[in-house]
Amino acid sequence: MTPAESAALLADSGIPDVPPDLLSTTRTHSVRNALPAGRVRSLPLVVLSPGYRKPRATLTSLAEDLASHGYVVAVVDHTYESVGTSFPGGRVTGCASCDLPHDPAFWQKLEQGRAADVSFVLDALTWPHAKWRGASLIDPSRIGMAGHSVGGASTLPTMVNDSRIQAGMNLDGDTDTPLLAPGLSQPFMFLSHQLTPTLCQPGVNTSWERDWQQMTGWKRWLEVAGTVHASFTDIGLFADQLGIDLGANTTAERTQAITRAYVNAFFDQHLRGWPQPLLATPSPWYPELAFCAEGAP
Repeated sequence: MTPAESAALLADSGIPDVPPDLLSTTRTHSVRNALPAGRVRSLPLVVLSPGYRKPRATLTSLAEDLASHGYVVAVVDHTYESVGTSFPGGRVTGCASCDLPHDPAFWQKLEQGRAADVSFVLDALTWPHAKWRGASLIDPSRIGMAGHSVGGASTLPTMVNDSRIQAGMNLDGDTDTPLLAPGLSQPFMFLSHQLTPTLCQPGVNTSWERDWQQMTGWKRWLEVAGTVHASFTDIGLFADQLGIDLGANTTAERTQAITRAYVNAFFDQHLRGWPQPLLATPSPWYPELAFCAEGAP
């Protein structure tokens, strides 16, 4: 992150007594301007969309892990929805949409706007004269999308609007844009924090239950015990490191391990065609995870 992005995110999160540029000095496992490796049209692409107000960097841990398994990963900043987005040349934009009324119509418009953003990114990465020098490595027939919070919720309208996305995943995002008939035939997976003391209790997440009925293809609904909304992102990791209690009983590091394992398994199965036993039945390696519902194996 840039110092400006770091300061904006820390201020928005209400984290006191830390240097405002802290997140810009954080060491990651990424290398700037690394030379992409692979054969032409050999690599699947996964697009990641962050939560509302959050910069794309909050999905760094997940993005790095996917890249380490041979995926091209494009993480999108949605300008004017994030509290801080830095552009080449030094311009920084803030969250203009934060000043608008956040009624259901706002969230539906936002999800459709994100769908348009992702389609724009796919156009930029897959057209013959793409500016990124690794674009030729992308296999345009193997594209997936995942997101956290409203980034996850926007995965469904993106898939409805753009047939290039072959598989989608929603990490803990309530959906405001209903999935209408004829529904969705592509593979889809929901991954939720623990919504109630009893895992997978019906009637708690009614928007997911509504959309679930319209899904005609392979689908899973999984829930992770002892987690909260931020557990699936780097926000949870930083909170644990700074000693901030977000209310989770499962550590963010452990939740990241679970998230990485199941996100990788999902895309390996549906973009690479590698069957994943992890998605077929509960695993003793991840006892925190419960299968709430499954269909069309």
